[in-house]
Amino acid sequence: MSFLTVIASASLLAATGSDSIPRPAPSGPLVAPVALAVPFRAPVDTTKRARKAVTYSDGYYKRVAIHQALSWAMLPLFATSYVSGDQLLDKGDDAPDWAQTMHPIAATGSAVLFGANAVTGTWNLWEGRKDPNGRKRRLLHSALFIAASGGFAYAGSIADQAEENGAIRERHRNVAIASMSASTASWLIMLIGN
Repeated sequence: MSFLTVIASASLLAATGSDSIPRPAPSGPLVAPVALAVPFRAPVDTTKRARKAVTYSDGYYKRVAIHQALSWAMLPLFATSYVSGDQLLDKGDDAPDWAQTMHPIAATGSAVLFGANAVTGTWNLWEGRKDPNGRKRRLLHSALFIAASGGFAYAGSIADQAEENGAIRERHRNVAIASMSASTASWLIMLIGN
């Protein structure tokens, strides 16, 4: 029996005041109407904070594009620096000419890249300082980048001494590898986070 049939029969019965109206036999279970419930609201502590809208300048997006393009150039420079530096470390003056030529070029390229990314990244970090979205990730990226920059600066400052002294050469290599690692981790944080 449909819900409307039950309602109509009950209305007719109430209007006539008689119980003599023939009623159809129920064909299934009768279900009482359900009152409309209040919509469910999650407790306040389980809801996510609303994301804050922040407007960035056109320059911000241009700097992001430059920053990202330069960051992709970082990995080939690191690989070239590592392979050529490893040849210099193992063979010293007997290292292949390509290693003696490429190592300073790759190291200088890395320094230029880091300088440009420091400018674009710092400028964008400042412009986005009021944006709470992704702030922890940006700050961690910046801290690792600064640590890597300091390591590269130190490795470069002892490069001349590394040519003459094996212990300093090892330190130069270890500091450079640690800086490459910190920089790559910093890059991956932003790559995966975006």
